[in-house]
Amino acid sequence: MVLSLRDLSVEAAGRALVDRLNLDVEAGRIVGLVGPNGSGKSTALRCVYRALRPTSGAVLLDGTDLTSLKLRDSARSIAALTQESQTELDFTVEEVVALGRAPHARGNHPLTARERALRRESMERLDVAHLAERSVLTLSGGERQRVLVARALVQEPRVLVLDEPTNHLDVRHQVELLSFLRGSGLTVLTALHDLNLAAAACDRIAVLSSGSLVATGSPTEVLTPELVRKVFGVDVTVVHHPRTGAPHLIYDLTAAAPAALPDAPPEGRHS
Repeated sequence: MVLSLRDLSVEAAGRALVDRLNLDVEAGRIVGLVGPNGSGKSTALRCVYRALRPTSGAVLLDGTDLTSLKLRDSARSIAALTQESQTELDFTVEEVVALGRAPHARGNHPLTARERALRRESMERLDVAHLAERSVLTLSGGERQRVLVARALVQEPRVLVLDEPTNHLDVRHQVELLSFLRGSGLTVLTALHDLNLAAAACDRIAVLSSGSLVATGSPTEVLTPELVRKVFGVDVTVVHHPRTGAPHLIYDLTAAAPAALPDAPPEGRHS
């Protein structure tokens, strides 16, 4: 399933939070959104999972404008992990994960045997099966994050939209989650702050600054010292992983880099 953003714009209080964003996520590919705080990553993702209506432009799913679909129908194809995900109700882990079946539910019917098996499989995949009877209120931030990813998987989406999915996760679970995504066959659009994780996990990277697309391409094409300095305002040395060839950024902590440019010039765009 192909996800496309076409001239997507979001304005608030006279300011463009996202400005004419064009981006394609091919079926089964992972595209990472990276950029400084306030660059428009989360705003763009909210339009994809329909928490926010764009001011102009469209989000297309296999060529169909999402606004032409009922929310329930689009939720059967797109699952989201948001930064604002709250679990303040005293539900058990397995109850929270089961909520992922809501778009497929018919009335108040209990989960079928297949759905219970799917719930168990998703919990095992995210290493939370042993927490099944625990209240989510007793979990650590990382444990809750894994529970919410399991909930998204139970939804059986074809598209995953993930806003900082590695937040709160320890190194092992970061690697396990991103490794799973690499082999899942799902179409994934994710916002990541860690450029090295983005380089390792993503097929393509889209760099945003002040709501505009600055560059898009493979990690090697995009994550250059020049671009990182211009957009993020830090100096880096780029080396390459000895086995995968993925770029790895080593940050210079000894010299202050100039502040990042508020807006990238047109010639900074790549396709």
